[in-house]
Amino acid sequence: MASLFMAIVFIDIEHMIIPISFSVAIMVAGVAAAALWPQLSDLSGWSTQAALLKDGLKQSVLGGIIGGCGLWCMVLLGKLAFGKKKMDYKDPVAWKLIEPDNEEDPIFFEMDGEKTAWWDIFYRKSDRLILTTTEVSANGESHGAGEVIIREHQIELPGGKVIALDDLKSLEGMGTKVVIPREAMGMGDVYLMGGIGAFFGWVGVLFSLFAASLYAIVAAVLGRIGFGRPLPFGPFLILGALTWMFGGWKIAQWYFDSLVFLR
Repeated sequence: MASLFMAIVFIDIEHMIIPISFSVAIMVAGVAAAALWPQLSDLSGWSTQAALLKDGLKQSVLGGIIGGCGLWCMVLLGKLAFGKKKMDYKDPVAWKLIEPDNEEDPIFFEMDGEKTAWWDIFYRKSDRLILTTTEVSANGESHGAGEVIIREHQIELPGGKVIALDDLKSLEGMGTKVVIPREAMGMGDVYLMGGIGAFFGWVGVLFSLFAASLYAIVAAVLGRIGFGRPLPFGPFLILGALTWMFGGWKIAQWYFDSLVFLR
């Protein structure tokens, strides 16, 4: 688990992706660990039968399901709340599509000097990049002003003309507004949370997610990254999980014991 965690941290920081195969391997290892050491999936000891093999496996599987499905719901809610980046300009600014130098590089959409990679825009089939333009040129031909709707594999120009992306040689123009689809969180984080749940159960999932959110806020503030800017969340989920493993469950015990005492 620790070795895969370390690999995920560096990959996510550098490339903003988490290999799903790594997270699946963590899930499998988590279930195996629960069979060998049932207490691992319930470090807090809140399950009355945590020492039993069947209960350890149950906690592991339940933790994986709650971790993955819970974060997946957050991804859907995040898409509804933060799924569109809108930019308005007082005066028209230049925009264009930038072709990659080789097959491994993505296409970029650039507007007013700000670039966005193609795979960061079109995460879902329903995603649309919508431009309000004052002039449009496609393949060297002018198409006037109007709304340009860019999909992952085709472009709809003012007047309704549609061009397949494979037939496009150039696309540029001037615009005053753009709506760019975006994701609040990627599916790689969802699978990673499932792996964390398989190791530490549902209680570990809740603690790890809460701690990861705090760590991410602190990093954004101290690092002056700025809210709304891309920030890999995987390393913070991992830091939250490691915090749980190395004593965070004692903090949870103390917190809930304090609530009982106050009551």
